[in-house]
Amino acid sequence: MGTQERERKVYRPLRRAGLEVIPNAVPDSTMPFVGGYRAEDIVGGFSHRYDTPRLVERLNQDWYDLARSSGLLDHQREFLVQLPQGTRTHQAALRDLHGGSPAPAVWTRVRLLDRWDLMGRGAASAFLGVFAGHPGFAMMALDGSVYVHASTGEIDVNVLAVGHPDRSENVLQYLEWITLHESPYVNREFRQRIAVWLAGRAGSLDPSDR
Repeated sequence: MGTQERERKVYRPLRRAGLEVIPNAVPDSTMPFVGGYRAEDIVGGFSHRYDTPRLVERLNQDWYDLARSSGLLDHQREFLVQLPQGTRTHQAALRDLHGGSPAPAVWTRVRLLDRWDLMGRGAASAFLGVFAGHPGFAMMALDGSVYVHASTGEIDVNVLAVGHPDRSENVLQYLEWITLHESPYVNREFRQRIAVWLAGRAGSLDPSDR
């Protein structure tokens, strides 16, 4: 996808939702994917049923409270959000949300604008969900200290925060498993990115920390 096409099809919908994309500004050491975490890794979160009054408003407010308290936002309200490399249809978004397999996606740096609606317009754009009030996204602090994930269940929306995913044995073991097992649901390039990150992490650790 060319720069102009990506601006029109991806960046503009995100801007309408209140996220300004900052191209080519993701920290080099960012882990490419987070998965396999367990209850002991979770440091915060919330859940709302679909029949909750003013659902989108409640979701937006609770997301912002979690983003601030967990450290997702830096002093300029910047953070990372995982986006597909191309454009995304609602059908593809729905498949990714409920398929149970990591989609080939990349981190993109964004800034939260003064006026935003991530759980409404953002979710409806198909980049942060499938419909308004039905979010599905992965976010991470610029320093990697917290990962925030939103998903939809049969009766409710769930948002959770994982603290220091790069230090979680559960997460690291899952990433290693991805690199060692061929799967039709995992893009080869995506698997290679994870392998490169794991190798770089191992090389940068102090011997006493291994």
